[in-house]
Amino acid sequence: MKKALRIGAVTLAASVACATGVLFNLGQTNENDFAFAPYVQTAVLKQGATGGEVKELQRRLKQWGYYSGSVDGIYGKQTVEAVKYFQRKNGLTPDGIAGKSTFAALGMNDSVKALENNGNAQINSNYTNSDLYLLAKCIYAEARGESYTGQVAVGAVILNRVASSKFPNSISGVIYQKNAFTAVTDGQINLSPDKTAMNAAQDAMNGWDPTYGCLYYYNPAVATSSWIFSRKTVTTIGKHIFAI
Repeated sequence: MKKALRIGAVTLAASVACATGVLFNLGQTNENDFAFAPYVQTAVLKQGATGGEVKELQRRLKQWGYYSGSVDGIYGKQTVEAVKYFQRKNGLTPDGIAGKSTFAALGMNDSVKALENNGNAQINSNYTNSDLYLLAKCIYAEARGESYTGQVAVGAVILNRVASSKFPNSISGVIYQKNAFTAVTDGQINLSPDKTAMNAAQDAMNGWDPTYGCLYYYNPAVATSSWIFSRKTVTTIGKHIFAI
């Protein structure tokens, strides 16, 4: 992914608790530890789609003997025929389009959940259904008590980190970066997001950034690290201060 921001090297690790427990531990991270999937264009997959979600579809079809082509992330005629073959064998309408029922039969559960929560809404072509659902889970875990704008802002910070050369360049990489979010540590990341969090995730993915490019946020009432207070404040939304 093309990096949209260039941030100076951070050499001081900091741990900061936010309203729902965000930590900002910015120690050295090896980006090779994370999977960097290419991306898909729409909520359902059909001929012409490309990206990481198509690769996962192809991988599963190939593993189960429905597809013999390359796992290349291109939803071409061979993939269409493989999907039709799978659909016929599993009692689904053989239309060659991978939607909710086909995702469910293939065990692509995050894709199913994204469709259940957001219908067929368009998402930014840089991201997959799974990315959308994971971002919504993090927003819900970290900011469900905040205003809608505040929830979009938390999603925007995560996406700004994805775009920064100093953080992992995938949503899963940023969220699961060691000690980055206490919602991961304490298990709140596993809560199911509500519709508001899903909408906030989609708005963030589609370019709404109420933070104006921030990489950090914290609740000054509970923050314990002096390092985070040294970051330049850009805006305050609800209980969170957003900084660079």
